[in-house]
Amino acid sequence: MSKERMYTEEELINGCRKGDRACQHLLYKQFSKRLMAVCLRYSKSVPEAEDVLQEGFVKIYQHLPNFKGQSQLATWMTRIMVNTALNMHRKKLYLFPMVDVGEVSLETSAESLNTLAFEQLLDMIQSLPHGCQLIFNMYAVEGYTHQEIAGLLGISEGTSKSQYARAKELLRKQLQQEENRLKYGDK
Repeated sequence: MSKERMYTEEELINGCRKGDRACQHLLYKQFSKRLMAVCLRYSKSVPEAEDVLQEGFVKIYQHLPNFKGQSQLATWMTRIMVNTALNMHRKKLYLFPMVDVGEVSLETSAESLNTLAFEQLLDMIQSLPHGCQLIFNMYAVEGYTHQEIAGLLGISEGTSKSQYARAKELLRKQLQQEENRLKYGDK
């Protein structure tokens, strides 16, 4: 049985830039799980996330010659995946009308969050309406500002804030339901 040669990140990047299939495979193997988690946050299903992942890796390979190393490779690749997901959803992004929603506090016990598995949290995020899901991920997970989100999605800053507040409220309700289910059993 032969062992795969270990490559440094720089060797992988240079090999991918040259079109080396072995390096492309290793880059995919090294980062696909982490990037799939990003894709799942922006998708409603595993097949949809897989489509985003595949298209994102095509873009990564195409744009790798432009990677300057000014950020971590993983950070750069994550940005590409987020942008790919946003581009795929732009056509079907249906935001709720902007309403005046005050900040909603996400009050749940730490115990309820600790007992939730990653898959349960992911399911909760995936169950959000598209607009809420995208804005929640961009603001709470990726760290975009509401102003940046507004620019990227072509919406107002107020709509971004409203959708984020709505997402937090919907997630709070789901977490409360799960906490009650755990506390009192299925009813």
